[in-house]
Amino acid sequence: MRLFTTITAAILSLSASGQTTIDTESNYTRSNVKGVIIQNSFPKGGGYTDPTGKEFAYRIFWTRVSNETATPLELSMKFPADPVLIFAAPESYLKVFLPPGTMTIEKEGLYDYGATDLKSFLATGLSKPTTLLRIINPGESCMFYVGTLTYQPGNGVPRTGLVLQDQTLFYRISGYDTQRDPELIPCGRIIFKKSGR
Repeated sequence: MRLFTTITAAILSLSASGQTTIDTESNYTRSNVKGVIIQNSFPKGGGYTDPTGKEFAYRIFWTRVSNETATPLELSMKFPADPVLIFAAPESYLKVFLPPGTMTIEKEGLYDYGATDLKSFLATGLSKPTTLLRIINPGESCMFYVGTLTYQPGNGVPRTGLVLQDQTLFYRISGYDTQRDPELIPCGRIIFKKSGR
């Protein structure tokens, strides 16, 4: 019986590790050629109590931006330090931020996708905007973390994801209120670089 339980647990573990953590994937084409693929993960995270004793929920997501064009692209993002007021309750809010650290596909199965030092970052790093600037060459990808810190007593945690409209990036927040459309927070740009620069 113990051997059967061990084998069953191993099979379940292997099955679970084969599951994808991708929530959304969008392919943005440019001039009828291959384009930019943006993949957004499901959330991982937990609870956080700030130095004043206020309780929050934090979530960590990863995003992968793949450049399938023949041109290098510049990815620039910025999230303000100010909270986003999107919930019905006036005391509820959400902060979106770019936590430190490098996301890699090998960290996909780890707790918080392998993001480290989150508690200290949440305690000290949210008082200023967070930014990201990357050049993604043709055929390459860039993976990075995006975090949310939510204060909304009695409600769940929303789903999020990076979306592209023309060359403007927005961070989509949905699932917090089934009666409302998703919120789109402007957060950056993708600029296609000219050859020879």
